[in-house]
Amino acid sequence: MLGWPARRVPRIDPNMEGADIPDYGRRSTASPVRKLFAIPLLLVSYCCHAQTVSPLIEQYQGQAQGRIALTNNTLIPQVVVLEPKSFSISPEGSGVYRPLDPGIHVKLSSMSFRIEPGLTHYVFYQAKPDKLPAWFTIYATFSTVNPADPVVRILLPHTVYMYSRKPHWKEDTLEVKQATYFSKTRKIVCDLANTSPDLERVEEVLINAESKTMTAAGFPMLPGSERHLEMDWKETDPPRAVILRMDRSSLKLSVIFDDH
Repeated sequence: MLGWPARRVPRIDPNMEGADIPDYGRRSTASPVRKLFAIPLLLVSYCCHAQTVSPLIEQYQGQAQGRIALTNNTLIPQVVVLEPKSFSISPEGSGVYRPLDPGIHVKLSSMSFRIEPGLTHYVFYQAKPDKLPAWFTIYATFSTVNPADPVVRILLPHTVYMYSRKPHWKEDTLEVKQATYFSKTRKIVCDLANTSPDLERVEEVLINAESKTMTAAGFPMLPGSERHLEMDWKETDPPRAVILRMDRSSLKLSVIFDDH
């Protein structure tokens, strides 16, 4: 099948959306790059005028049907290969990738193609899981065309979450240990567990002090998963509360102090 025709885009307008994923976090953070090949990889962020993928996260109720825009903001042509992968997330928030689960059926309008400098190529996809919730990532590997160019491969993700219902946090689905502020290391530590069979998502973490509120990136909570949060605190006033903001509700945790 043919992908959407490429179009020229301004070179000064890089994709600034963020990766999630697995979490890598939220919609407005830099994309992670994983070393999956023996050759050197170029570590990049979305603030660089290089290759980009947009959007980085999509969420659906039931089956997924979407579009990915892949842009080559470099001065040389790029070959792109797409590969859907399943993943889990460690308690520290790192993605652990594996071949696509057989219960998730993904169709792409194109699996490989060439993008000329300054152009965007569109790929359409459909995903049908045998059961919900389900999630996967489509990894785009960018590499140079000319053998005389430096051998560089860049991996950028598009992550898809498919819910069985509209995400809505319930108090009995989340187990939370007390948020603790360690004054010597100036870190706030909190452990969470999703005890439900549902895919949940924390959209944003707010940390309240007497005179200031700080924000931290959100993250997904896969069914039955745990999450260990460590957040640096550099303000003069000590933190008073941690607020987990979900789609339609919030959970507020008082912060206790540990001077040891």
